[in-house]
Amino acid sequence: MTKIGLVLSGGGARGISHIGAIKALAEQGIRPDIISGTSAGAFIGALLAYGYSPDEIYNIFLKTKFSGYLRFGFSLGGLLKIDRAEEILKKYIPENSFESLKIPLAVTATDINAGEEVCFRKGELFKPILASCCLPGIFKPINFQGRELVDGAIFNNLPVAAIENDADYLIGIHCNPISFNKSASSNVHQITYRSFRLAMRGKAKASLDRCNLLIEAPELSAFNPFDFRHTEKLFEIGYRYTKELLANNPVLI
Repeated sequence: MTKIGLVLSGGGARGISHIGAIKALAEQGIRPDIISGTSAGAFIGALLAYGYSPDEIYNIFLKTKFSGYLRFGFSLGGLLKIDRAEEILKKYIPENSFESLKIPLAVTATDINAGEEVCFRKGELFKPILASCCLPGIFKPINFQGRELVDGAIFNNLPVAAIENDADYLIGIHCNPISFNKSASSNVHQITYRSFRLAMRGKAKASLDRCNLLIEAPELSAFNPFDFRHTEKLFEIGYRYTKELLANNPVLI
C-alpha cells in the first residue's frame, strides 16, 4: 500500500488555503499517512494529525481571531511575543504531545544561534509549533530544549526532507507563489518583501521539485500573509485550485 506524505509550507494567513486543498484531496480519497509542516503549515498539520477534518479546521479558523493572539504588547526585547497563541492549541489539542496525534507529524523550526534546521517529532508539541511560526524581526524567539528557535521557513519553507524517507508519494502544498508582474514592486517596502520571498523560494526549490504532486495556487500571491480577514477567500482558492488540478492530473496511487 502506498504511503502518502503531506508537506505543508509556511505562509501566514495564506496557509488557510492549505485547508481547502486538503479538503479537495480528501474528497478524492487522498489522505496523508505522515505530515511535515513549518510555520502555518505546522499549525494546520497538527490539527489535521490530531484528527480534525478539513471542515472542522476551517471552522476553527472562522471562529478564531488570530490577530488578537498575535498582535499585542511588545516584549522587553522589542519584539512581539507569540506565546499567547498557545491558548488556541490548548483548546483543540489538550494533551500537548506528538504522541497524542493520530497521524505522525514532523515540525520544522530554525535554531537562530546554531544556524541550522531542527525537526521535532516527539514530546511536547506546542513549543515546537510556536517556534516554527516565529518570523524573525516580528516575534521573539521561543526558548526550547536549550535552543533559541524561530520560523522554520528560514531554511526551507517546504520541509520535504523531514519525511521523504517515510513516504512513497509526496504531496506538497506551497502557498507562496511569486507573481512576475512588472508592477508588483513599486516602493522600498514591497521591494524588500519581494526580495525576501524570492530568497525563500530559491531555498525551497529543491523541495518543490521533489514532490510527486505540487499544489501552488497562483492567486495566493495577491494576499498579505499578515491579513487574516480573508479566511473564506483563501480557503476557497485552495479548494478550487486543487479540485481543478486533480481533475486535470488524476493521482493514481
